[in-house]
Amino acid sequence: MEPIRTVGIISKPEVKQALHLVPSLLVWLDARAITYRLDEATAGYANAPQKALPREEVPDGCQLVIVLGGDGTLLSAARSIAGRDIPLFAVNLGGLGFLTAISTEELFPELERALRNEHRIAKRRMLACEVHRGGEVVAHYEALNDVVITNVNIARMIDLVCNVDAHFVCRYKADGLIISTPTGSTAYSLSAGGPIVFPSVGALIMTPICPHTLTNRPVLVSDSSVIQILNLATENNAYLTIDGQVGEPLKEQDRVICRSSQKSLSLIRPPRMLFFDVLRQKLKWGER
Repeated sequence: MEPIRTVGIISKPEVKQALHLVPSLLVWLDARAITYRLDEATAGYANAPQKALPREEVPDGCQLVIVLGGDGTLLSAARSIAGRDIPLFAVNLGGLGFLTAISTEELFPELERALRNEHRIAKRRMLACEVHRGGEVVAHYEALNDVVITNVNIARMIDLVCNVDAHFVCRYKADGLIISTPTGSTAYSLSAGGPIVFPSVGALIMTPICPHTLTNRPVLVSDSSVIQILNLATENNAYLTIDGQVGEPLKEQDRVICRSSQKSLSLIRPPRMLFFDVLRQKLKWGER
C-alpha cells in the first residue's frame, strides 16, 4: 500500500460525539502533515464550510477514507468509493455497527498502525444488480449488503418468480425478497430469518420476507450464480432498494438480475477483532 498522504473523511450528520471528535482528528492529521478532504457533515463539525465537498468527490486522490458513523454511513461511503481500491477506516459512532468495528477509543492507535502499514484489511465482495425492462438495461447498482424487492403498499404481498442460472427456483408470494452478500447476512436478511454467513464464504443468500408459503426458507447459492427475479406485481407496486438507501420503483415484467460483482470493498479491521468476536459483542452472545 502506498504511503498515506491524503485521507478523506465522511461523517454521519447530527452526531454530538463528532463535534469533539472531528476537530481532534484534524489536529492529529495536521501534526503528521496529512492533508484531508471533507464531506459536508465533517466540514460542519470542523466549522469549515469552505472545505465541504460532495460525498462522491471525497475519495479523489486519497489513500484512505475515514468513516465516522454507523453501518449506514459506511454503506453510503462504499458507494462513494465506486469500486476504487481505497481502504475504509470505519469508526463506530452509531448503534449496532457490524461493519464499523473500530471504537472511538481505538481511533488514534489504529490510525497510527495504518500509517505504519501494519493494519489488517478485509476484502468484502460486492453485489451487482441490473434492472432489465423491455430487453434493455435501465439501471445498474452495486450493493455491499443487499438488494431487496418489496411491495410499496403496507402489509401487502408481492408476486416474484425466481431463477438461479437456468433453473427455476419458485414463485414467491411474500412481503418481499432479499438477495444478500455474506457481508449483508447480518443485516436485513438476519432480521428476516436468514443465516449468518462467514464473510469469506463464496455465496449469495436468498431470503424471503414473511412468505405466504411457510416452507419457503432462505437458500444459499454459489457466488458464481446469476439470480434472476421476474416482477409480476402490477401498477408499479414493487420497489427495488439497494443497501436500504437508494433504489427505484419496478414495473410489471421487469427483471432484476443479481450476480457477484467484480468490485470489492477493503475494510480496515482491528487486529484483535475477529468475526466471531464481533458476533459475540454485537449480538450479546454468551462468553465462555
